[in-house]
Parts: sequence; C-alpha cells; structure tokens
Amino acid sequence: MRPDPPPAALRELLLALADDDFVTGYTNSEWTGIAPMLEEDLAFSSLAQDELGHARLLYEVLAEVDGTTADALAYARPASGFRHACLVERPRGDWAYSVSRQFLYDTADYVRLESLQASSYAPLASAAASIIREERYHLLHANTWLERLARGSVEARARQRQAFIDLWPDALGIFEPVQGEQALVAAGVLPEPANVLGERWLRRIAEPLLGLDIPFPFVDDNGVWQPEFEPQYGGRNGQHSPAFVALYGTMTSVYRLDPEATW
Repeated sequence: MRPDPPPAALRELLLALADDDFVTGYTNSEWTGIAPMLEEDLAFSSLAQDELGHARLLYEVLAEVDGTTADALAYARPASGFRHACLVERPRGDWAYSVSRQFLYDTADYVRLESLQASSYAPLASAAASIIREERYHLLHANTWLERLARGSVEARARQRQAFIDLWPDALGIFEPVQGEQALVAAGVLPEPANVLGERWLRRIAEPLLGLDIPFPFVDDNGVWQPEFEPQYGGRNGQHSPAFVALYGTMTSVYRLDPEATW
C-alpha cells in the first residue's frame, strides 16, 4: 500500500503546475491587439485564455485541499509564493521569441500531462486528462510556427535561432523538481520524477529541432542528453526576476482593489 502524500509536497506540486499555466496565460495575453497578423491575434488570445482556464482548474483542485478559493491562490499570494518555472515569466520579446517559448513550454507540458493522467491522486489525474485535450491544439499551433520560421526568410531564421539560444537555460527549469518530489513519487501522485520526464521531452523534440537546424545545445551521453550550458533553476523555490515582480503587480491589481471580486 502506498503512503499518503505529504500535504505540503502536494501543495508545492499543484502550485507549480497551476502557476506555470497562470503566468503563461498572462504573458501570452500581452500579444492581444499587437500580434503580427489578425489570425494570430485571435489565436494567441485563445491560447492565453486556455492557459488561464487550465490554471483555474488546478487552483480549484488545490483549493479543496487548502480549504481556500482559486481566487485567493491565484491573487493573494506574494510574488515569492509563486512556483512557476522561470521560462514563463520572461518579457514577451519579439514574435520569434514568444512562439519559440510556446513551442518549448507546450511540448514539455504535454509530456508532463501524459504522465499525470496516471497519478494516484484522482483529482489531479482527472484535471490532467481534461487539460491535455486542449493542449493537443496548442501543439499544432506551436509546431506550425516552429516550421514556418525555420523555413522562412533569413531574418526569420536568425530571430528564431537567437530565441532558442536565449530560451534553453530557462526551458530546462520546467522540469526542476518541486520540494517533496521523492515523497510524491513514492505515493504515486507523481507517476515519474522530473528528470525522467525532462529526458523524455528532450528525446521527443530533438529530431524536429535538429532536422530544422535549430540550436540544440546538448550532447548525447549514453542515451541521455546533457546540456552544454548552465540550466536556470529557482522558480520552483520562489526565486523570480524583476520582470515577474512587475507582471505580478499587473496580475493582482484588480484583486488588491477588491479582494471580494471573482475572476
């Protein structure tokens, strides 16, 4: 019989998952009205709404454990209380940076959701199964822009290459272990540890990236991709950049004006 997961570890996991989607939704929403074409203005706005909806679902799962509300979890914590990966909080940059970041995030999130559908914690398994249905469309969008830029103009290819060079250290932070991971794996809440998921993700995206001559700064060490750079960790422990502090002020401004409002 598996042990029960420690409540503190379960909370850290649910916050990490929800915060990733919550902050991604806000950063993507900044393209509303300024995307390079009308179709993408609508598409990126839709992606942002989806991510915020996924975050709400995960916050509601945690709210049942914490005895609080999704609103309080999303808006009442200090900036240091957020557990998202550093990747999702960076300023939006140019279009190549944003769509390349979305490719890395969506492909990683899909691998994570596939695994979480087998979680022993039924509310999380159910949430993952619900979210992954929409994430399939996110993957289609991400792959479309991956190839479109890689086969585009000289400038498009140069911007894409630079985006991936800038993004890789942060991208590995998606699979930074949450506090209490070992206990969550023992309890079956996490069917697989973060390092296993991270390696699966890299194996899955290596072929398309290498095939498009996109920077993939890893060395194959007996079947394991080893990075040729220093990964950027800290997000799962609440270590965030000044850019997130500014974004946090925007995200929580309405709640701070009226904590009784609902989102």
